[in-house]
Amino acid sequence: MKILITGGGGFLGSQLAHRLLGHGSLGGDPITEMVLLDAFFRDAPSDPRVRHVAGDIGDRDVVRAATGDACDAIFHLASMVSGECEARFDDALRVNLDGGRHVFEAARATGGRPRIIFASSVACYGGLDMTQPMSDFTKQLPQTTYGMTKAICELLLNDYTRKGWIDGRTVRLPTVIVRPGKPNAAASSWASGMFREPLNGEPCLLPIRRDQAHPMTGYRTVIESFIALAEADEAQLGRDRAYVLPAHRVTPELAAEVIKEVAAERGLTLGPIVDAFDARIQGIVDQWPQHVDGERAVAIGAPRPPPLKVIVEQYVDDFLGR
Repeated sequence: MKILITGGGGFLGSQLAHRLLGHGSLGGDPITEMVLLDAFFRDAPSDPRVRHVAGDIGDRDVVRAATGDACDAIFHLASMVSGECEARFDDALRVNLDGGRHVFEAARATGGRPRIIFASSVACYGGLDMTQPMSDFTKQLPQTTYGMTKAICELLLNDYTRKGWIDGRTVRLPTVIVRPGKPNAAASSWASGMFREPLNGEPCLLPIRRDQAHPMTGYRTVIESFIALAEADEAQLGRDRAYVLPAHRVTPELAAEVIKEVAAERGLTLGPIVDAFDARIQGIVDQWPQHVDGERAVAIGAPRPPPLKVIVEQYVDDFLGR
């Protein structure tokens, strides 16, 4: 089996690559080749089965070369993040929208109906009462360029599947925590930062209200969800191939309580969470769901996230001190 991971040099892409290579197979088929496509690579695996392709997802020829004449499964994770998309509209269309279409067209050109697992986002929702639970049956009215590009790619994936060119599955992600490293340009960067920085003994500058609720899940759960959706029997899937994942409803107030408990048990000295309100960030977050209903994904095998404290402990075990 040949697998392509776009965004394979990023956090989730490299985690997924390590997990798949460690297991050795997908859906019972041995992994014989893996191509990781990204602009640069951080923690990508070094393995004889792996080929690293440095390039731009917005370049059709780069995507075609990475896909080749045959590919069994594609995990399409490459994307600009939300804050970047708001600031750089044309680049957002080139990377997120054109890049997605390049992946779908490259898959179509193989003639083998590859299975594509696309990483979308709950930013697809918006423009409604955001306090109500959002599900796979909620109307999508994204209020950010990032969410718009994800929603369009979801529709493209459904139509390419309807045409018989690919076997598509969309994983609509809540915000993923706790990402290691430094804050990035995502409007949701604070979601990991309010755990990561204090646990690292550093201050977190919080740009939103402390009572702001937001759907969050752990990175380990997301990786297992990608695999579960990839391995799901196609007979279980309907015409709508997009599945929002289950998530916790988390506020900064709750995060502060959880990290205080973990720090006490692990002997860590916490850095402070400092209010640094940013009306621009709050305005974006106001247009995102506060909680989601992921029961449809659970019904086809996606796991529920563990308790929030366990997610934080997983970050401490996997990354703290690295």
